[in-house]
Amino acid sequence: MRYLGTRPRTRWEVDRRLRRAGVDASEIEAVLDRLTQLGYLDDASFARWWGEQRDRHGPRGRRMIEAELRQHGVPREVVEAYRAEHATPERRAEDEGLPSSEAERASDALERHLRGRPLPEDQKARQRIGMYLMRRGFDADVVRSALRVAGEEAGDEVP
Repeated sequence: MRYLGTRPRTRWEVDRRLRRAGVDASEIEAVLDRLTQLGYLDDASFARWWGEQRDRHGPRGRRMIEAELRQHGVPREVVEAYRAEHATPERRAEDEGLPSSEAERASDALERHLRGRPLPEDQKARQRIGMYLMRRGFDADVVRSALRVAGEEAGDEVP
């Protein structure tokens, strides 16, 4: 229970933890089914929680969030449902302060990366920042748009 108390877990994570502890496979299935029945294990709610935590503390692109969910053992159909749920900007209307689109997420990540510093005027430095955002899972078009918006806000001409 302490393992479940620190943060939400996926069914796969708990299964792996119990296998490492040497628990019998039939007991593991019974425990997983019971925890799912009680609501302690829910991969869909884990996916929503994980995406919200990323938006609050370390913005990532949709591709990166989906890859992280797969690393935590979230099944493909749950990841696809998460993608469909987060495809519309209206879904975040009730969440104040959270980005509602990929472009807002990229701008937030850029702002956090710059930490109040101005966007560099050097083209090479801007390319490095763009690559930083791409490594965080943002598409090239979204990165260009975020850099353009940041440059316009700073009064620069950004290609």
